[in-house]
Amino acid sequence: MNERIARLREKSFSTHPSISIERAVLETDFYREEYGKHSLPVLRALCFKYLCTHKTIYIGDDELIVGERGPEPKAVSTFPELTCHSAEDLQILNDRPMTNYRVAPEDIETYKEKVIPYWQGRSMRERIFNNLPDEWRNAYEAGLFTEFMEQRAPGHTALDGLIYENGLLDLKTRIHERIARLDFTHDPEASDRGEQLQAMAISCDAAIIFAERHAELAEKMAAEESDAKRKDELLTIAHVCRRVPAHAPQTFHEAIQMYWFVHLGTITELNGWDAMSPGHLDQHLQPFYERELTAGTIDRDKAKELLSCLWIKVNNHTAPPKVGVTAKESGTYNDFTQINLGGLRTDGTDGSSEVSYIALEVADELHLLQPQPSVHVSNKTPDRFLKAAAKVIRKGYGYPSVFNTDGVIMEQVRVGKSFEDAREGGTSGCIETGAFGKEAYILTGYLNVPKVLEITLNNGVDPLTGKMVGIETGDPRNFTNYDELYSAFTRQLEYVVNLKIRVNNYIERMYARYSPAPFLSVVIRDCIEKGKDYYDGGPRYNTNYIQCCGIGTVTDSLSAIRTHVFESGKVTMEKLLGALANNFADNEPLRLRLWNKTPFFGNDDERADSIMQRVYQDLFAAIDGKPNTKGTVYHLNMLSTTCHVYFGKMMGASANGRLAHLPISDGTSPSQGADRNGPTAVIKSLSRMDQVKSGGTLLNQRFLPSVLQSEQDLDKLCGLVRTYFALGGHHIQFNVVDTLTLKKAQEQPDDYRNLLVRVAGYSDYFIDLDRDHQAEIISRTEQELG
Repeated sequence: MNERIARLREKSFSTHPSISIERAVLETDFYREEYGKHSLPVLRALCFKYLCTHKTIYIGDDELIVGERGPEPKAVSTFPELTCHSAEDLQILNDRPMTNYRVAPEDIETYKEKVIPYWQGRSMRERIFNNLPDEWRNAYEAGLFTEFMEQRAPGHTALDGLIYENGLLDLKTRIHERIARLDFTHDPEASDRGEQLQAMAISCDAAIIFAERHAELAEKMAAEESDAKRKDELLTIAHVCRRVPAHAPQTFHEAIQMYWFVHLGTITELNGWDAMSPGHLDQHLQPFYERELTAGTIDRDKAKELLSCLWIKVNNHTAPPKVGVTAKESGTYNDFTQINLGGLRTDGTDGSSEVSYIALEVADELHLLQPQPSVHVSNKTPDRFLKAAAKVIRKGYGYPSVFNTDGVIMEQVRVGKSFEDAREGGTSGCIETGAFGKEAYILTGYLNVPKVLEITLNNGVDPLTGKMVGIETGDPRNFTNYDELYSAFTRQLEYVVNLKIRVNNYIERMYARYSPAPFLSVVIRDCIEKGKDYYDGGPRYNTNYIQCCGIGTVTDSLSAIRTHVFESGKVTMEKLLGALANNFADNEPLRLRLWNKTPFFGNDDERADSIMQRVYQDLFAAIDGKPNTKGTVYHLNMLSTTCHVYFGKMMGASANGRLAHLPISDGTSPSQGADRNGPTAVIKSLSRMDQVKSGGTLLNQRFLPSVLQSEQDLDKLCGLVRTYFALGGHHIQFNVVDTLTLKKAQEQPDDYRNLLVRVAGYSDYFIDLDRDHQAEIISRTEQELG
């Protein structure tokens, strides 16, 4: 990296996140004056315009790409219309020992005096929780599932090439053309469409105002700048900000700034904590790069510098923190911006280019928390590109993660998307599949599958609280065979899934009604033509996902019960249930029998893998095709993020020998320490899962650094990836770090401030993780390449 980028990187890395209440105060002022005077879409758009007109504008030294969500880097906005932090929440965020946010005492007082009194009882979270059935609350509080939309706006959003071909003025013209075609005689929704379209037009104006204010500031700074080079840079920034986002970009610089202004618009408008991503950034930027390279107006180093500036901008935007009990837990600063590299173009040709290699170099040199690059590998991806990614993987940052392009495409085609849209799609957030720029793919929350088995073993009762959280499916002591137990498990599963979907659909309508996102709707295809909001069925495709956690733990637990209770008969159900209730106290021999003498998932053992297949198929049957409120359906994906740690805390001991409150397995990974036959056995077990039926699966693997030293070692790693994808795998990612290093980092955190590790579908600084998450990563099997 050059000196400019080194300075920007250091500032981004060393600046501590803080809470900015500016957005909350401006929004409160606006709502006090304007609420009730406009339709809700227009109100939201006018509020966005008010924010863009009045929020603090920042251009830092050395910056070439400009714009912040808050008044300065790492200043995190709050969203009281979604979740209104209490004064106690803000104090906790300031004081909590890990991943804390600095909150000024005077800001807490302002919140108490101005923000909280207005929003109390009006936030989306309160609207939702005030109308939920007791059976849902009991299941939620028992840890059977989580609900994403009780803390933040829904959706993992990624863009396609629309904003590189159209400026906001072009899109505003389309909006007005659509308004002119409204049929108020025959279309009963014409008035609603008109309000939504008017809101979209206002939001275009808002984003243009925001950019113009940056242009004015840059010109003012240039007039006061004594350094000739910096003066020219500031004048260039001003020129770029007058061009985009009003007009389509013409240069590499303008294309990057265009994306960044759109990104900022979406996360300022409503996004309380989401994964806003550029999609196939390398493919979007390649035409600009090649055109300018030919014209001699840019060279590789300049392109790399500009891309590095974008990387740093993303890193400056830490995730807005949550509220309530969740605020007490150490979380992550990661806002889950994923950048897809490689893949296929819409015509089916290889999508990698020189920009892809530049992006890998940027990620390697900066090794920041975010954005997190992912490499997308198809049968047409050159080995050179995969190996370039492997060279970054072995550095131990936990990224790039690697995805099977062909599998991701087939996952989308299976649910009705065109091949062209599927090829332009990919993954965002952690591993979630979607049609970029054309789909609202909403994550509704995690499902604790091992917990479903736990309540089955207790006839619908949560053993930790004693509450009935499921349905009565019979005393397992009376089951005469394994199939009776499994039938009870599937009945509990169907009940829990239906309960979750019932409330998800209610919450979905609440967001469509009370929290439209008109600016986001402008940049997602078909919202303008339909005259509908992103949250109200506007996009071309509308999908809801339920993320299923713990397939390894539930498989191994069922395998243990089948093996030891029903097949060998050496353990009675009575004895097993007693041991689980007492967390194997005074019964370590039984725990070791279960742990060491059971066929476990992840070892290429068909006895265990057949159970996994059956559970997976029943998850699919319980979820896939259930209707949402937008005329389409729910699908499953196999993602845990860090919820496998939380879900483990909400459970007693498991029949696979796992002790109470320890994490369950993550994603589709085997249970921690259960994969004993090497990485090839792991991928062979996973290949028995029909992953095309999912919206994404997540596989974590950990390697010792010593096994990835040589070129031949990298070839083996690439071969492992290719083999897994040939077998139908969706995704794989790697931690390359030894246990000794991780334990040293626990003991001497200040010496390991730069240590990034793969947590789930994202990387995080190891020392920012709490002890439970650190221990979970340490417990993962250290694999070697044969």
